[in-house]
Amino acid sequence: MEKFTKLTGVAAPIDMINIDTDMVIPKQFLKTIKREGLGKHLFHEMRYLDDGSENPDFVLNKPAYRNAEIIVAGDNFGCGSSREHAPWALKDFGIKCVISTSFADIFYNNSFKNGMLLIKVSKENLEKLMDDAERGANATLTIDLENQTISGPDGGQITFEIDPFKKHCLLNGLDDIGLTEQKAGKIGKFEHDRDTAQPWLAIPAAE
Repeated sequence: MEKFTKLTGVAAPIDMINIDTDMVIPKQFLKTIKREGLGKHLFHEMRYLDDGSENPDFVLNKPAYRNAEIIVAGDNFGCGSSREHAPWALKDFGIKCVISTSFADIFYNNSFKNGMLLIKVSKENLEKLMDDAERGANATLTIDLENQTISGPDGGQITFEIDPFKKHCLLNGLDDIGLTEQKAGKIGKFEHDRDTAQPWLAIPAAE
């Protein structure tokens, strides 16, 4: 998993509450188990018109936000069904961080496991960040995970809290597999000791 240390990028404002996972990636696009290719369907029903053309009024279709890496959104982002395709679609589009006042638990945990930073801020700070994000081409935020700060285009700074374990995993690029691989030595020793004490449990070597 790619490390997340510091990010400076354009922030797109989506001033809506209760953006659920079906809005993030509609159910008809869940047939794949591949993480690539889902970005084009992100926010499909809001990004595209009935004839399949882009909706020019949707924020991510506007020139200033086409390369956004941060989303600033309303309360309860990621509610709804527990589809892991939601963080996959955001990541595939290029979103590396979502800022809101609150997130649905399953989406929150899935996002961190896929290398995306989710930041919870107060309502007052969200309003400031939403205002920053609405500046179009000047809507650039800098997120410093090590120091847990968000810096706006005018130099203002907001601090945020994050679970130390989740922070450690992002800073070091560790997903569940990476965490397990860190214990490879202890796992190997355990297996050796077990096979020595209980040889009937040993797994035959592949020929």
